[in-house]
Amino acid sequence: MMAAKAAPELPAAPGWFARWRRARVLRRQPIDTALWQRVIARFSFLQTLSSDEQQRLRELVALFLDRKSVIGAGGLVMTRAMQVVIAAQACLLVLNLDLDFYGDWVEVIVYPDEFVADYEYTDDAGVVHRVHAPMSGEAWEHGPVILSWRDAAAADGGFGYNVVMHEFAHKIDMLNGTPDGFPPLHAGMDRAAWSQAFGAAYADFRQRLERREETLIDPYAAEDPAEFFAVLSEMFFETPDAVRGAYPQVYDQLAAFYRQDPLLRMAGDPAMRVTR
Repeated sequence: MMAAKAAPELPAAPGWFARWRRARVLRRQPIDTALWQRVIARFSFLQTLSSDEQQRLRELVALFLDRKSVIGAGGLVMTRAMQVVIAAQACLLVLNLDLDFYGDWVEVIVYPDEFVADYEYTDDAGVVHRVHAPMSGEAWEHGPVILSWRDAAAADGGFGYNVVMHEFAHKIDMLNGTPDGFPPLHAGMDRAAWSQAFGAAYADFRQRLERREETLIDPYAAEDPAEFFAVLSEMFFETPDAVRGAYPQVYDQLAAFYRQDPLLRMAGDPAMRVTR
């Protein structure tokens, strides 16, 4: 795990103009109540949110869709309902943070199914790599998020797999440069503790795979520290018990970073549903 990069501060409380603009957007692009109820009913990780959290998430989704262009590709025609399904999953990660965590890009491109990525890139050592492979999701630094609708719609299948949360976790990781599993931590978080927790867990996970041990964590998490962070992030929201059971220190770091505790939500303790 690489050393921590400098962390920007969380945005200050919005001023009057920001509040006015937010209210204007919410009046102009409200999320239909019947549609929102269908989305909540669709995903168990949304049903455990308190009524206040669900309302705040609904507002975040409206603001997200005002800022971002969520468009279909490959013949896919996007509906408002499809856009809300994607945005609700993406915005859950920043429910207690800020939409500015998704601030330096504008497009979400959605294909009907897996798409073929075909490009070249040069790594830090100057080696040129060619990528040509089918993918269910991809996130570009300062660029779009690309998703398979089939995979985005298949979230909450009980295995911790969530392509939307995975790619948006990468976007958060990219806030301070090339993704490396070390996003910008909040003031008060211990960067040494993050490094120790994730570094030890990542090394242990790779060793467990080498020993061919069974694991609830997707083996793709062993690809590199950035994928480990993204996979553990999607599982944190979908199957938090699996993350806590395997790597409790990582769970605690994710709870501190996302300022949420999904296990406490699942336990039904309304006083502890949000960690700030």
